[in-house]
Amino acid sequence: MNAFPRRTLFAAGAGLGTLALAACGAGEPEAPEEVDGVTKLDVGATPAPHGEILQFIQDNLAADAGLELTITTYTDYQIPNQALNDGDLDANYYQTPNFLQSQEEEKGYDFHGFDGVHIEPMGLYSATITSLDELADGDEIAIASDPANRGRGLSLLADNGVITLAEGVESVEATTADIEDNPKNLEFTEIEAAQIPRTLSDFAAGVVNGNYALDAGLKPSEEAIVLESSGEESPYSNMLVCREADKDNAGIVALDELLHSDEVKAFIEETYTDGSVLPAF
Repeated sequence: MNAFPRRTLFAAGAGLGTLALAACGAGEPEAPEEVDGVTKLDVGATPAPHGEILQFIQDNLAADAGLELTITTYTDYQIPNQALNDGDLDANYYQTPNFLQSQEEEKGYDFHGFDGVHIEPMGLYSATITSLDELADGDEIAIASDPANRGRGLSLLADNGVITLAEGVESVEATTADIEDNPKNLEFTEIEAAQIPRTLSDFAAGVVNGNYALDAGLKPSEEAIVLESSGEESPYSNMLVCREADKDNAGIVALDELLHSDEVKAFIEETYTDGSVLPAF
């Protein structure tokens, strides 16, 4: 039995995505509030594993560090960054460096990403086949529509010999136009990343982000046809992100330190025993 059982996470305060519906008003976003020596942080996250990891910190570590977390969960990859930019959040925890880069380039955000906390290997899943050899000529593959995860998914397929990308193309930039060789004439359909695990039966296979695989009850180590290699040097580690102006805020720095604590590492290792979430430190 795991020492730290999986738990259902309920967002404290506002409901799902509510914080993103209203900007904080005129002027610059305010720094995290400190009351009676406790810094209160509003943090956005996807439910699993990010919200679960934050809830572990709130339940077990935050008080001793002088922190109080209000955790709001989102199932959309766009809203947490918009809420952070608007000042409705003090930080968010759900994204990888390549996704942050694409968001900053596309939307002009001025954010700071801390060091990676954990890795969720992206995988190729299917409701009908169990190996790459079973892909047939002309099969349809679902990939994420957002630029960062689209490129990451195409790179996963390229790394496993399904397609070949043009020389020099980086994963954060890859599109289907960069496919140089497609021996099985596969068709690629771009849909919102969260929808892919729910619609696997509509495709021969789909490339699924680790957190969405968890949400769908998929077991990466057992059910993924292919899975990203991972390790401390992975470019896809998930990290705490805040506004650039708040990167030295003592409360946010303290939260990042807790995310890199031995206790959190043990929680990750003992909770996600199927290899779906791996420490990046």
